[in-house]
Amino acid sequence: MSFIESPRFPDDLASYGSSGGPTWSTEVIATDTGFEYRNSNWSQARHRYDVAAGVADQEDFARLKAWFLTCRGAAVGFRFRDFADFTSRADGVSPPTAADQVIGTGNGSQTIFQLVKRYPLAAGVEHVRDIRKPVAGTVRVALNNVEQTTGWTVDPATGILTFETAPGAGVVITAGFEFDVPVRFAEDSFSFTFEDFDSGSASVPLLEIRT
Repeated sequence: MSFIESPRFPDDLASYGSSGGPTWSTEVIATDTGFEYRNSNWSQARHRYDVAAGVADQEDFARLKAWFLTCRGAAVGFRFRDFADFTSRADGVSPPTAADQVIGTGNGSQTIFQLVKRYPLAAGVEHVRDIRKPVAGTVRVALNNVEQTTGWTVDPATGILTFETAPGAGVVITAGFEFDVPVRFAEDSFSFTFEDFDSGSASVPLLEIRT
């Protein structure tokens, strides 16, 4: 077991008080003249989170410890809901619609498409994020803005959308969905300090993984 598809990390531990966001890996080389060369090592950002603030009492601590022990520290990945960005809508939180994200254009032969979410700055200037962990039962699909309720399937473990019949040439394929982030515990050690019976402090970092 290297990844737990179900259950998802408890939403109540992940929501209030948790912190985090996307990170990149960039090599910066400065020259003697003051110019610099920058090399981006990743095509996709990796998100980091800390969920220790979600632990409110002994019961929360016991659940968090159970997750850490079951995952053997950093060994096993799991699903995590980023409450700042978990739907295909531009604001990241509104309910998805079938027209939210363009995931491809038909050519009459291609039947397989990867779910993605786009983060645009302007026309042609955007970051395209692969969505590998859509939430089962939330995916909606449209062809040329007409929603399709049949004729396709999606793998919730990979985010691969497969059509029974290839969309025709020039047909715009859109999708909407909720999604989770695949993560693991960033460290193999776990410690928590209790200030009193029902409160404590710790750092419990999570790191997004490639799946």
